[in-house]
Amino acid sequence: MSFALLWIPATIAASLLQTARNLTQRSLTDIIGVVGATQVRFLFGLPFALLFLAIVCAVAGRLPPAVGGTSLAYTIAGALTQIAATALMLAAMRERSFAVTTAYTKTEPVQVAIFGALLLGDALTPLKFLAVLIATAGVVVVSWKPGEKLTRAGLRPALLGVGAGAFFALSAIGYRGAIQALPEGGFFLRATTILALGLFLQTLVLTLYMLAANRPALISSLRNWRKSLSAGFLGAAASQCWFIGFSLTSAANVRTLALIEVPLAQIASRRIFAEGTSRREMAGMAMIVGGVALLLSIAL
Repeated sequence: MSFALLWIPATIAASLLQTARNLTQRSLTDIIGVVGATQVRFLFGLPFALLFLAIVCAVAGRLPPAVGGTSLAYTIAGALTQIAATALMLAAMRERSFAVTTAYTKTEPVQVAIFGALLLGDALTPLKFLAVLIATAGVVVVSWKPGEKLTRAGLRPALLGVGAGAFFALSAIGYRGAIQALPEGGFFLRATTILALGLFLQTLVLTLYMLAANRPALISSLRNWRKSLSAGFLGAAASQCWFIGFSLTSAANVRTLALIEVPLAQIASRRIFAEGTSRREMAGMAMIVGGVALLLSIAL
């Protein structure tokens, strides 16, 4: 049985789970601060990642594959850049709306395509890059309001959001490189192994940092354990789906398909909250769908 196309449903599931996790983390930012909300997805996500790994190992009937130096280096790079990306994203969300900040970070697919070609040798044909560019431009069209100017006050969240996108791109490349560097095991086992290792490293780094520099935020996250646990589970489940995608296709394919969450969110807003959709938003969504469709036609 071929699992080559499993990255498509895995990516869609990851996008939905990540949106829910971001909303949960955003609500925690006002309670425990940016760093506190950043560490929640790692500290409270690690137990779920270990549980996922135990289940996969039991089903596969074997232990996780040995992690060599190359895979470890890629995992460390992915883990640290993901911490930076999450912190920048949450900092931007404190200054701009959730939707606008999400649009800034969604410049990530273009950066993933470039970094993937340079660092991992992932194929980047002109047609594929065009698909990524069209879909990303669609996000900008959907999110940017007519007549809205980028003032000095708006420059900081814009830079934070685009910077978060760049670090998310490097994180995706790091994790894909780590999964590829594992010497053995099926795609599911390799993806789950790197997920558990990455979350362990992130939890270690952030817990040590917070014990030394921001102990009240760490204690507050433990006191708000119900919401923190929700963010942890959603983060671990989203990452599991992302890593499955990374194990089967290029990070650029995964991150570009993930842009489909933008028109899905618009549709949900219209159906659930009776919010209208402008012609500009419809045009932007058409660009996203068109770019994703072009990418899938190439990938398939």
